[in-house]
Amino acid sequence: MKKGSYEKFFKRLLDIILSFLAIILLSPIILMVSILVYFKLDSPVFFTQERPGKNEKIFKMYKFRTMTDEKDENGELLSDSIRLTAFGKWLRSTSLDELPELFNILKGDMRQGYGKEISLQTQ
Repeated sequence: MKKGSYEKFFKRLLDIILSFLAIILLSPIILMVSILVYFKLDSPVFFTQERPGKNEKIFKMYKFRTMTDEKDENGELLSDSIRLTAFGKWLRSTSLDELPELFNILKGDMRQGYGKEISLQTQ
């Protein structure tokens, strides 16, 4: 099915304009959260995960880290419930951990207003 000019041009233009404005307006908050994540969880500040995008093209989705990298004696990551910090829970509850996704929208990897994507399972 052919896409109209709205679908091809205006939606993308709207994504670019709105995500760029949001990044500018929210930059003080993004900076503050980055600093807090660095001091509370160390680096890296961002968590990346490969996700399927348009036409199943894989892209790296960015979020703020909410968990530690604690491992057991075998070098395996501990369960999410153990690694999730109180600060990380707060970031998630306020959705501040998702602010870096604005850069994915600006790049064209994601669209504004869409629900969560399904993460890739590596086995």
